[in-house]
Amino acid sequence: MKRIHLFEFEDLPWFPNGIRICMTRLIMVMHKKFGTSQDMAMLLADLIKHTKTTKIIDLCSGSGGPMLDTIQLLRNQYNVKDVELVLSDLYPNVVAAKRINGSSDYMSYRTTPLDATHIDDSIQGIFTMIGSFHHMKPDQAKSILTAVQRKKQPICIMEINKKFPLLLWWLFIPLSAVLCLFITPLVRPLTIKQIIFTYVIPIIPLCFAWDAVITSGRIYRLEDLDELLQEIKEDTYIWRKEVIGGKSEKICLIGYPKE
Repeated sequence: MKRIHLFEFEDLPWFPNGIRICMTRLIMVMHKKFGTSQDMAMLLADLIKHTKTTKIIDLCSGSGGPMLDTIQLLRNQYNVKDVELVLSDLYPNVVAAKRINGSSDYMSYRTTPLDATHIDDSIQGIFTMIGSFHHMKPDQAKSILTAVQRKKQPICIMEINKKFPLLLWWLFIPLSAVLCLFITPLVRPLTIKQIIFTYVIPIIPLCFAWDAVITSGRIYRLEDLDELLQEIKEDTYIWRKEVIGGKSEKICLIGYPKE
């Protein structure tokens, strides 16, 4: 594989969770700009139709991500009225969980950590990973794909196909930091902590910029996905890759058991 797995601040266990939450809120703004929810709703509506599965377990949800809008689109635009969403994360956002839990009877956020690489067999449904699969090293990524195939559970993975030329990475880091300053007013909820650590003590722009650029080297491209799937494919399970255009190019990997 040509991907480069350098560290991201968001992955580090010691990284302050409050700053991590602020960064995931910025990611939510970016997903809105990229039209991620609309693309996910289209893919999931088709996957629900194929599998007759209406429970969605979102992995690595952060502050909720695009799945909060996706679930509304599935219910209202695609008329999937019985769809249910469970959000989860290795580092749960308890503030988001408190806001989401109890707000409806079809959405919830787990307040206990859920490691995407070690999912209990009792947890079943359509697994989704949006902008998070690149956090996994190849052995972890392969273990996730192997696990859902063994459990005969569907999965839908989507990554924004960022393309920062390797030689220009160090140029895009300051540009990404400046972008952070402009999109921060769009964050909801916009907290005093987010403002202070963006404009007064610029920890968030620096960490966000580093992670945003490093993500480009971590993305699993189509040929990388082929390599991951090469050794695990089974006749009882279907894997499908595609690239979606629109507001931004997205790489998608969909898997589901044969009927």
